[in-house]
Amino acid sequence: MLNTFFRAALIASFAINSVVAISPLTIKGSKFFADGQQFFLKGVAYQGTPDDPLIDATQCQIDADLMKSIGTNSIRVYHINPFKNHDDCMKIFADAGIYLWLHLDTFNTSIVSDAPTWTPRQFTAFTEVLDVMHQYENVGGFWIGNEVVAKPTQANASPFIKAAAADIKAYIALKQYRTLPIGYSGADVAEVRKELQNYLACEPNPMDNIDFYGLNSYEWCGDSSFTVSGYSNLQKMSESYPIPIFFSETGCNLPAPRLFTDQGAIFGPEMSGTWSGSIVYEWVQEANNYGLVKYDNDKATGKPTPIEPGFTNLVNEWKKAVPVGVAEADYTPTFSHPECPPAASGWPIAGQVPIPKIDQAIIAAKAGAAPGTVPSPAPVSPANAPATTSKPNSNSPKSNGTKPITNPKGTGNGNGNGTLPLAPFMNGTATFTPKTPKAKATTMPTSILTASSPPGGVMPAPTPTGKAGGVNGSPGGGVAPNVGNGNGTPVLATQSAVSPTV
Repeated sequence: MLNTFFRAALIASFAINSVVAISPLTIKGSKFFADGQQFFLKGVAYQGTPDDPLIDATQCQIDADLMKSIGTNSIRVYHINPFKNHDDCMKIFADAGIYLWLHLDTFNTSIVSDAPTWTPRQFTAFTEVLDVMHQYENVGGFWIGNEVVAKPTQANASPFIKAAAADIKAYIALKQYRTLPIGYSGADVAEVRKELQNYLACEPNPMDNIDFYGLNSYEWCGDSSFTVSGYSNLQKMSESYPIPIFFSETGCNLPAPRLFTDQGAIFGPEMSGTWSGSIVYEWVQEANNYGLVKYDNDKATGKPTPIEPGFTNLVNEWKKAVPVGVAEADYTPTFSHPECPPAASGWPIAGQVPIPKIDQAIIAAKAGAAPGTVPSPAPVSPANAPATTSKPNSNSPKSNGTKPITNPKGTGNGNGNGTLPLAPFMNGTATFTPKTPKAKATTMPTSILTASSPPGGVMPAPTPTGKAGGVNGSPGGGVAPNVGNGNGTPVLATQSAVSPTV
């Protein structure tokens, strides 16, 4: 009788534990919500090898357990293999209360900084990732690009970022998936930071805007401060932003050890009313010395060993970081979409211009919809109404295309479509041969874009001498992280100073 009771209790316990105890995030105005309460990201960049980090269930369990123990609720993954199964790892992270922020682009389908395109080939590759990952309720959002605009001369790539976001959102609506937020992760480039941020959210139709914005910023180094680091400028620039914004990469590593005192500002009263948290770069230690943990092999497998004192410093800062949020029911958005920035020094796009979307018939065909079908989704992040996600479901030194490659093991997705030489890339100066996707499309001039510019799928540009970065020499276009210069103005870091290297 007693054995029967214990057996029944065990079965009941298993049934309860097998239920994924996580709810999809929702967006309302400029904030994320989970179960009606404001959600702040406490995340880590998680891509220890060029391989898919979400297919080894044993390793996912080991890492998720440690992440959960320090308060992690988000991971940023730069690329996966859409032809592998991710059920086990996604459930493991869901059970740990951890959301995934995943890139849709791949090594050879990213929007190239100096030769931007948005073609049916790229669209198809993005949807291959989307189609297999949309089902997981702990997908917080998808990235459409990373540091594509890494310097003012690359601002002409901005319409392609917006076009990619719009086409992917149209596809999601036609497929009748849950409303999945689409975001962009930008480099901290002072000359175009505000313009790009506003440009990607300035359309009256929210279907043509991104849903959240991430900033890769390494301005706060050592025991800096809100004003000295330049964070006060970031706050001032973003305080009326109508969609969620957060630090998609942060964690300057010079001087060592990393103190992570910036977390107190991000989650404190100075910034938490505007910013929705941060993702620390990065989980796995590489040659760039940005890791929180290390492993005994190059595969980043086995038991992780915390790297001290940086690991404990982050743990302590996160323990102290208890942001004061707002209940979703009590929050009424007050910000409207910003004006599209006019053409100015360093910003070549003249206001609201047509964006180079692909033929909408291609989107409908890929979605299995009848020709001419018009997407009619629930609103996504409009300024004065909730945009919800319901169920189911780091370029610099990092893995996003801004870090110099010093070994063939780097992580990330780069932001170029070039070849993948294994020779070392130093400080992003190596050249590469771009692989422009083949597609017929109307072209847009590469000089100043005007409101009369026709839409198209390709913006041709001269063969570039590209910036290197990303995994296995994957070409990128990013820049080294910016560091505060003491006057609240970021200056470009050099490799010897703070530029992360793989």
